[in-house]
Amino acid sequence: MPEPETGPEQEIGKAVLLGLCPKCGGKTLFDGLLKFAPRCRSCGLDYTQFNVGDGPAAFLTLIVGAIIAVLAIWLQLSFEPPFWVHAVLWVPLTTVLVIGGLRMAKAWLLGAEYRRRAGEGRLRD
Repeated sequence: MPEPETGPEQEIGKAVLLGLCPKCGGKTLFDGLLKFAPRCRSCGLDYTQFNVGDGPAAFLTLIVGAIIAVLAIWLQLSFEPPFWVHAVLWVPLTTVLVIGGLRMAKAWLLGAEYRRRAGEGRLRD
């Protein structure tokens, strides 16, 4: 039975949650809340070569929107709270879920591109 791999690639969940570099495991993936750093400050991996795009944003917004809508409808039908309760609950929760989820989705996609050595397609001559 082969031994499991060790190193930064083994801990994908930890890397996604903490924004770790897929190559060295340094906490250098993000330069701000959602913006990738241009490169890793520890190992020099160029993050600009990866194309995560806007796919996670649209997909995640739809998922979070569906969850929030179901919860808001349930709350309204079960307890009939005033409108301000909905505003106080759902606006911050939606914001946190979208930003947190987007950060994790972008980190996961960048890590997946790195592990699979993804790049632009090229035609064979």
